[in-house]
Amino acid sequence: MQDEYRTVAHAGVHETEVNRSRFICALAPAATEKEAQDFLAAIRKQHADATHNCWAYVIGADAAIQKASDDGEPGGTAGVPMLQMLLRRDMRYVVAVVTRYYGGVKLGAGGLIRAYGGAVGEALDTLGTITRRRFRLASVTVDHQRAGKVENDLRSTGREVRDVHYGEAVTIEIGLPDADVEAFRAWLADATAGTAGFALGGEAYGDA
Repeated sequence: MQDEYRTVAHAGVHETEVNRSRFICALAPAATEKEAQDFLAAIRKQHADATHNCWAYVIGADAAIQKASDDGEPGGTAGVPMLQMLLRRDMRYVVAVVTRYYGGVKLGAGGLIRAYGGAVGEALDTLGTITRRRFRLASVTVDHQRAGKVENDLRSTGREVRDVHYGEAVTIEIGLPDADVEAFRAWLADATAGTAGFALGGEAYGDA
């Protein structure tokens, strides 16, 4: 697994104009290929009157799924430069749709490549990106008496508290960088006089 990847901070739209053609780039985070396709369908519906709705998406921290479409533009002049821009910026779990309203001036293959790739690059700069790092999911189990202090200590030291369950004991779900696991075990034993339970789970990604 990749240790980290970048994605868009939030969904958004950025518009540019090249030789009277409007290029509207819509970007969104997408956890799955279906989410990417649903976003694409929504943009197509919104801009049903556009000359082209070209798109590209990258799914997976290791970029396992990469797809792009020129949507009627000359082959390789729209979807591919959009995809290349996403990959060049190390973007993952992201979908980009560039809607073009033709302005009457032909741009030629080179002009189209620059316009579509550039629209994605400018949108990324405008909307902003976030880095997500790989970490281990873990659960800490403590008695009710100590739970409040442990949870406060976790939050005040910048640990990611993902969930808290109250039962006979209190289970606090957290995320830990792999490198911190052993140091955290020692801290937890010290903080709870050895009474806390600690179990490692799977892996996930969180904001860096």
